Amino acid sequence: MRRIESCFQRLADQKRKALIPFVTAGDPVKEVTVPLMHAMVDAGADIIELGVPFSDPMADGPVIQLACERALAHNTSTRDILDMVKTFRETNADTPVVLMGYLNPVEVMGYEAFAKAAAEAGVDGVLLVDLPPEEALDVKPLMDAQGLDMIFLVAPTTSDARIKLIGKAGSGYLYYVSLKGVTGSATLNVDEVASRVETIRNLAQLPIGVGFGIKDAESAQAVSRVADGVVVGSALVNQIAENKDTPDAINNAVGGILSAMRNAMDQ
Repeated sequence: MRRIESCFQRLADQKRKALIPFVTAGDPVKEVTVPLMHAMVDAGADIIELGVPFSDPMADGPVIQLACERALAHNTSTRDILDMVKTFRETNADTPVVLMGYLNPVEVMGYEAFAKAAAEAGVDGVLLVDLPPEEALDVKPLMDAQGLDMIFLVAPTTSDARIKLIGKAGSGYLYYVSLKGVTGSATLNVDEVASRVETIRNLAQLPIGVGFGIKDAESAQAVSRVADGVVVGSALVNQIAENKDTPDAINNAVGGILSAMRNAMDQ
């Protein structure tokens, strides 16, 4: 059983939900990322989404755009990120790691070379926001061959027929984008999320992680009542930005938010 599937199975047995933090690798400097990954696990993270910085992150709002800029200013490369995961795996063999980003850096490296290197480093899944399942037909077999889950997005406007397609094409979990717009935008309507998640459950047989609009313990708790996983990104990246000149403070700042979310979700 793959790590992501095993994680969701374990949590389901415990009647708990996955806390899935997102941070951009290399933000604000490369040396921060691996210790931060461990700190997030200590604070209650079940799965880590590690952002691959890209120069044109069109699905992201200003918070994560700036995180990408900070990481790229220090020349954070895809291979650097794979090295970070490899180092993380030296002392953590259990927590799933998903690389989340855009197609271009993977295409530049080469799909097969990337899949092999990612698997060797200990990556568990890949979420490429600008690679829909219809265009992943050549890519997915390469990822499958290396035991990597391909995770796809479902939007509030996704049709029922397409949700079925995404559910069949993907593995690991589905990432439901709970808001129209970019990361860090708008206010969450939990009733709408609950209704939409119920629809998705009836059409796809994968766990559902909900992201966008989850900013604090209250919103994390509310979403955890209806989804299998809670994805939080901009709220954490904001803390990294606020502490970019004092990196030693980042682990406590991010860990504090995650601990509060974890406690709220487990109540």
